[in-house]
Amino acid sequence: QIIMIKNVPNSLANKRLDKVSAELFPDFSRTQIKKWILEGRIIVNGELSRPKEIVQENDEIDINPIEEKKVSWSAQDIDFEVHHESDDFIIINKPAGLVMHPGSGCYDRTLANGLIFRYPELANLPRSGIVHRLDKDTSGLLLIAKNEQFRNYFIDQMQQRKVIKEYTAIVVGSTLGSFSIDEPIGRDKFNRTKMSIRPDGKEALTFVRSSERVGNYSILDITIETGRTHQIRVHLSSKKLPIVGDNTYDPRKSIAKDSSERLIEIIRSFSRQALHARFLSFICNKTQNEISFNIQLPTDMESLIEDIKKHS
Repeated sequence: QIIMIKNVPNSLANKRLDKVSAELFPDFSRTQIKKWILEGRIIVNGELSRPKEIVQENDEIDINPIEEKKVSWSAQDIDFEVHHESDDFIIINKPAGLVMHPGSGCYDRTLANGLIFRYPELANLPRSGIVHRLDKDTSGLLLIAKNEQFRNYFIDQMQQRKVIKEYTAIVVGSTLGSFSIDEPIGRDKFNRTKMSIRPDGKEALTFVRSSERVGNYSILDITIETGRTHQIRVHLSSKKLPIVGDNTYDPRKSIAKDSSERLIEIIRSFSRQALHARFLSFICNKTQNEISFNIQLPTDMESLIEDIKKHS
């Protein structure tokens, strides 16, 4: 049995996830569907959701109904760095370019395949213990649960917004001080691989602080209160501060005014969105003390900052 993926048709838009899932997957009872949503076996656009959440047209719902062995993905030797490990969880430093788990269009060579290669016991957890996600081309800190008890605890902490996630982004445009972006995000009506700001979307809250301004580019510190798909990328793009290298939300490859020819070349050739998850913090389930992890910028983003400084 494999993961099944379906997109929400217009006729089921703006209805509750549990009701829509029951319509899309009629082989399973409503009770079973609700249980699976709570267990994280049914997710929307790659995100854990609640039964009562409203879904929109083209939202991607995938269901993993397998009871015993909860992933059908094969173990593969994938390169990723383990930053910290405890009895309950693993913190990894995800490299840019690594997809989280098999899904539409990507069937193997994902982080999930690599996790069950290194930790075969994770095959017994939904989604190989993955409880939150980073986009394929975003690097940085990611937590993987090692057992069902901690998995449920961490999901609950995220839903209560007690998990702190901070990022660094390099953007086109200059900004000073700090500001928040409170704009709902949903699946783009015209392109189902993109997200967009739309009034019927899910609440999304991003806090932005300017860390450093270099010429007409900025290095931003970002904290997210919610974890919507592509949230930071959509929000910054909406404020005319596109992330360098983000071909999805800045397809024209914006260049700041007064950039030298060499800098234009460097910016246009940067091969992924310059976004890195550098800090993760939550309350430890055993000690009830705050536990936090920090990781430095990857070399490609460090080099990009040096190049902007040198050629601005």
